[in-house]
Amino acid sequence: MQGDRYSRMVAWLKVALPLAALGLLSTLFLLARVVDPTSSIPFADTEVQDRLLNQKVSGPYYSGTTANGDLIAFVAETASSPNSMAGPTTAKDVFVKVDMANGTRLTVTSKEATIDLANDTSDLTGNVVITTSQGYQITSEALTARISALDIRSPDTVLATTPGGDLIAGQMHLMSPEPNAPAQLFFTNGVKLIYQPKQVKD
Repeated sequence: MQGDRYSRMVAWLKVALPLAALGLLSTLFLLARVVDPTSSIPFADTEVQDRLLNQKVSGPYYSGTTANGDLIAFVAETASSPNSMAGPTTAKDVFVKVDMANGTRLTVTSKEATIDLANDTSDLTGNVVITTSQGYQITSEALTARISALDIRSPDTVLATTPGGDLIAGQMHLMSPEPNAPAQLFFTNGVKLIYQPKQVKD
């Protein structure tokens, strides 16, 4: 019975975790890494019991492709669904990489992510950092994202380093006005920009 519960947990995470890749993109086709069930488990009996009770998986890694051709990979230190398969899933030390079809690369890191499929939300907390290949780095202590669509919000202060200078804003909103439309990024609630002009060589 415990083995069946663990297998169901792994199967469920194949859907839940990549979708939560911070709500950046929709409908993913996921490929899970193969685990050898005959290999020894390097945990004490008490730790195994705790992992089974709390539905915990170590080192989950998943990758896939969106309908728009974007490549996405998700990795975490651990992922667990305490006490209930139907409840929210919590992932620790999260790293997400997105290679968009237009050539842009996006990475997201956070200390923790909570994925709630029932409410279509993913909450990232603890030193959340978004980095893009276009030279943007956005840092916040918390981000909230929808799972089914590109809709990411920061409920509190964000710090951003941009090609034009450093920026501080009370809130941030990254969204797509309609499916397949270009993403739009808004900074609001007391925006302060320190402009850094490019140095012109003589």
